[in-house]
Amino acid sequence: MKKYISKGKYDRMLKLTNDNGVIDALAIDQRGSLVKATQKAAEEAGKTWSMDMVYDFKEIVSKYLSPLSSAILLDEQMGFKGIQTKSADTGLIMSYEKTGYDADTPGRQPALIPEQSAQIMIEKGADALKVLVYYNPNDPDEVNDAKRAFAERYGTEAMAAEVPTFFEVVTYDDRFAPDSLEFAKIKPELVIKSIKEFTQDKYHIDVLKMEVPFNPKYVKEWNSDLTEAAYAETEAQEYLKTMGEAATRPFIFLSAGVPMATFQRELKLAGKANVPFSGVLSGRATWIDGIEIFVKEGSDALIEWLKDQGTKNITGLTSILNETAIPWYEVYGGKDNLEIVESEGLK
Repeated sequence: MKKYISKGKYDRMLKLTNDNGVIDALAIDQRGSLVKATQKAAEEAGKTWSMDMVYDFKEIVSKYLSPLSSAILLDEQMGFKGIQTKSADTGLIMSYEKTGYDADTPGRQPALIPEQSAQIMIEKGADALKVLVYYNPNDPDEVNDAKRAFAERYGTEAMAAEVPTFFEVVTYDDRFAPDSLEFAKIKPELVIKSIKEFTQDKYHIDVLKMEVPFNPKYVKEWNSDLTEAAYAETEAQEYLKTMGEAATRPFIFLSAGVPMATFQRELKLAGKANVPFSGVLSGRATWIDGIEIFVKEGSDALIEWLKDQGTKNITGLTSILNETAIPWYEVYGGKDNLEIVESEGLK
């Protein structure tokens, strides 16, 4: 069966991928968390914090690492300088959601940036849009119905604008701390149910940005200091395989703030399980160690770190993706199975 895709979406997908059709992308759209991280570093260094630290950090990371990436994810609110300095050859994914969520409203409901729209972001240079949704498939229907409707509106708007959609899912359960053993035990179920939900055609999501379906901290063979493991490595591998079998659209992995060595180990395990993932959007794992260097030692020190370790972080991922990831269009049976149309909505 042919997969219909609008010419606009198809052309933009090509701008977001490398020559192998893989999404080898860098994420630096963090807002609230990056503000907190720079504030903490400034306090520890005895320096006065300012928002310029966030703006400048994003600008420098974008300038020196975007040329090594097929695409970069940035926000206009704090990453406007990064957008201006990214490599012209690197695709631009722009964040469409507000940072964080309203803690006073049950269910961690998402919200779009009110002054943005798909068309406005395209006019500002976006090749794709991205939203993040916190999702627990076991939450009550009154919570999840709103999130599912949100996803449908997002996908439909982007389909009309012929711009690819990236949809990031972060699972949670309000009963447990996100780094707890209790949550680690239920995380595989939550991630797999989530990818089954949002790869449905009705959402018109082009790329799912997903967590690995386990917490690496609780893999028996990965941490010798554990008093109780949540899973053995063979079980983690099986969860990855099940996740891949559940997906009917392209998906990529997010780094979720784990150390780079851990993220690389996760990707290698996915490769071993023959998981049909189409790349990464690597964020904090790539650049987080540069925050303290930048705040304490300045721009020149950060640039030197990016040229050395930051570059190694990117190229190390690229090497692994060359061996493990599949082109996004292979999910649909290959390029020859794509039917490029003037408007996706006509099919």
